[in-house]
Amino acid sequence: MKPQGEITRGTTNPNRLRRVDRWIAWWCGRALGEAADPLVVDLGYGATPITAVELRGRLARVRPDVRVTGLEIDPARVAAAQAAADPPGLTFARGGFELAGLRPVVVRAFNVLRQYDESAVPAAWTTMTAGLAPGGWLVEGTCDELGRLAAWAALPAGASTPATLTLAAKLSALESPATFAERLPKALIHRNVPGEPVYDLLRTLDEAWRHAAPLAVFGPRQRWRDAVSRLKAAGWPVLDRPSRWRLGEVTLSWPTR
Repeated sequence: MKPQGEITRGTTNPNRLRRVDRWIAWWCGRALGEAADPLVVDLGYGATPITAVELRGRLARVRPDVRVTGLEIDPARVAAAQAAADPPGLTFARGGFELAGLRPVVVRAFNVLRQYDESAVPAAWTTMTAGLAPGGWLVEGTCDELGRLAAWAALPAGASTPATLTLAAKLSALESPATFAERLPKALIHRNVPGEPVYDLLRTLDEAWRHAAPLAVFGPRQRWRDAVSRLKAAGWPVLDRPSRWRLGEVTLSWPTR
């Protein structure tokens, strides 16, 4: 099966994807726990295999027999990653959006579609979700170089549009929620303009953050929790609870209103 996609820059850093990995362990934990074959694909892991290694370690806390396969289009990257392989729990192979014919429960595709044209996103989503096992999830998004700021979409198996959008940050380094605009998934990054739902979302969250400024004396977690509470009170469909907010996250239904 010919890999679908293009070779990307491959930039990566240790611990860069810790926020999305933590979220996957929570959001996809039930799917992994119930899967007959707990296979996870790290699509486009980059120039080094460190993010795939870390993903396996984090998800093993949810499902000890989890299997992670890192897929890359560049054969040189696949060859270089073999030194880190630990089969059957961690393997590397050549593949792209077609997932090399695998049927994973979870696909994590991070900082991949950001390097494509926006027009390529729907087809890539559809191809990947078609390859998921029943009940599986595609988690696709972007983050900054150190993983302090991230945003991602989650699509269930067979879907062509996302179910959720998650924003996550290291709160002690967050100056303003407006900075999430820089790391929105490719499908949204050019839609952060007046009249678009994601623009209204970030504006509302930023205003809530400013209103919560007096709580900064108690720490950024208290300020963020108050801001997300205000966002929810304003009618935005927040799906998670304060236990997640304290981690610097908020997960909402995909912004379409």
